Amino acid sequence: MSAGIIRNRRGGCKVEEQLVSTLVELLNIPSPTGRADAAITYVEERLKDLPYSLIRTHKGGLLLEIPGKDEETIRFITAHVDTLGAMVKQIKESGRLRITAIGGVTWHSLDGEGCTIETQSGRCFRGTILATHSTPHVYADARTQPRTEENMEVRLDARVRDADEVRRLGINVGDFVFFDPRVEVTETGFVKSRHLDDKASVAILIELIRRIADERWIPPVTTHIFFSNYEEVGHGANAVISEKVREYLAVDMGAIGEGQESDEFSVSICAKDSSGPYHFGLRQKLVHLAEQHGIRYRVDLYPRYSSDASAALQAGHDLIWGLIGPGVDSSHAYERTHREALVHTYRLLYHYLQTPSL
Repeated sequence: MSAGIIRNRRGGCKVEEQLVSTLVELLNIPSPTGRADAAITYVEERLKDLPYSLIRTHKGGLLLEIPGKDEETIRFITAHVDTLGAMVKQIKESGRLRITAIGGVTWHSLDGEGCTIETQSGRCFRGTILATHSTPHVYADARTQPRTEENMEVRLDARVRDADEVRRLGINVGDFVFFDPRVEVTETGFVKSRHLDDKASVAILIELIRRIADERWIPPVTTHIFFSNYEEVGHGANAVISEKVREYLAVDMGAIGEGQESDEFSVSICAKDSSGPYHFGLRQKLVHLAEQHGIRYRVDLYPRYSSDASAALQAGHDLIWGLIGPGVDSSHAYERTHREALVHTYRLLYHYLQTPSL
């Protein structure tokens, strides 16, 4: 039986079931950048019973330390809980809301999507994101109007006729807007939802940390695992890096599309993104581990992508850096991956953490 796979009595994959269960719980917790505290709290609750230190950073991220045999060298692993979202930009005289994006939102994919507006006091209101010219019975350009930020609005599910009535509900400029994840797990093994980027990787790390604690093995080097909360805006995990960190591995999704090698059934190993090539030696090591342990993988390049690892390099840290993650289709839209991609990413990390640093 392949290392890293645990079977239950029914013949199913126990790790697979745990990964999906944790992922579904995470996906149903709203956590746009700037409002990701509930997701960080979920991660903390899942890990606080383990014999590892947990530290909340000033910025709201969560750092876990697994002591290693070599305490003078640190390996840094990160995934991010923050997701795309929006914020109220203007309350229109019509009673509808103009919103502004948090992160790399693709507005055409949100046309008709349900959402929740959270006020500063914590009250929540439902709504729908629509193009301003959404009905062809009224607007000649309903089918052709560009789906851009300027042309999108939220229709509140409240009896409001003007801006004053909206304000009396407690809704104001600066309130966060959460996109409905619409989580679905299919009988064929797919997980469909918004925000698989990067909650799929967070779920993998939670289950991996719990397994390391259960098995009580000590990694060759001290390992820091950081759950970042500002990745989608470019500065998630570049400020909590110890001077002892030698290797830095970001765990994020592999983007799938025309011209890409990644698929929904494999772990993707990034060779290059918009910031340039990743460390060749670390990439070689990850490929070797995958081949050695029968892990399905794809090496890929992402020309319109960057990660917390590339942000750390740009912040001036001297590191060996890499990027892996499960393949995710339709990233930053209504995303999809497969259970197998979660398991193969989990297994590669499991074996990687048992190796010495380069």
